[in-house]
Amino acid sequence: MTPVYISFTFTVTPLQPGTEILIAELGYAGFESFTETETGVIAYIQKEEAIVNSAGVDYKATLSTIQILKSDEFQITYTTEEIAQVNWNEEWEKNFDPIDVDGRCAVRAPFHPKTDVDYDIIIEPKMSFGTGHHETTHMMIKHLLKLNVSDKRTLDMGCGTGVLAILAEMRGAHPIDAIDIDNWCYLNSIENVERNNCSNITVYEGDASLLKGKVYDLIIANINRNILLQDIAIYAQCLSSKGVLLLSGFYTEDIALITETCNENQLYFVGNYERNNWVACKFEKRI
Repeated sequence: MTPVYISFTFTVTPLQPGTEILIAELGYAGFESFTETETGVIAYIQKEEAIVNSAGVDYKATLSTIQILKSDEFQITYTTEEIAQVNWNEEWEKNFDPIDVDGRCAVRAPFHPKTDVDYDIIIEPKMSFGTGHHETTHMMIKHLLKLNVSDKRTLDMGCGTGVLAILAEMRGAHPIDAIDIDNWCYLNSIENVERNNCSNITVYEGDASLLKGKVYDLIIANINRNILLQDIAIYAQCLSSKGVLLLSGFYTEDIALITETCNENQLYFVGNYERNNWVACKFEKRI
């Protein structure tokens, strides 16, 4: 049976970084899918995951752990709606067009025709993040196309659909760990890894606590600014000498803060791509 969902339509002022922070906190609170709008974001949670009392869904209690709603720095309002019998697969199929990155990498759905590129990736995202349509994923693909990743021990942190791990394997990286804290992303990444006949990717459900004792030559982390700032030190510990760290999920104005934290951990800025004020930065470990 298709689950019933509750949609929360948030209006956020100022829009950024308010929307970014809100999405991150909602994700930890059990919300599964997000659609950014011109005024904020629409977030979806299964009704069975929401807090229910004798009168029905307790919307305020469901949002009780969302700290940004209590902040004086942002004005956030919301409306709610119960959505029954949503076929999410059908919804994304309506809006998922194949993408092309630099004429070398295509990301498409199973129902799209095969493309004549070096790296043809088939993704069925369902409700997971990371199809290449979002600016951050698109730019991370550009970084991976430029890097020599052959035989590099690789981590895709916050893997979403697994698309970046899949491209890394296609370009010769191995072994590869792909990690996401969200169960839906974990399961979807496993499906997409199998769909693309990858044999060097291991998918895990969890967070940076899984990285203890691990060593990588390349770490890819497309998450959000606050999580990155929290975990950069852990990435640095796991990165081999002269290893590469690719970071995205934040805005141009955040580069200085991200770079400062990286420098504190012997990680040094090399360059970045920018797309609609989103950035994807490359850092190197120089010890």
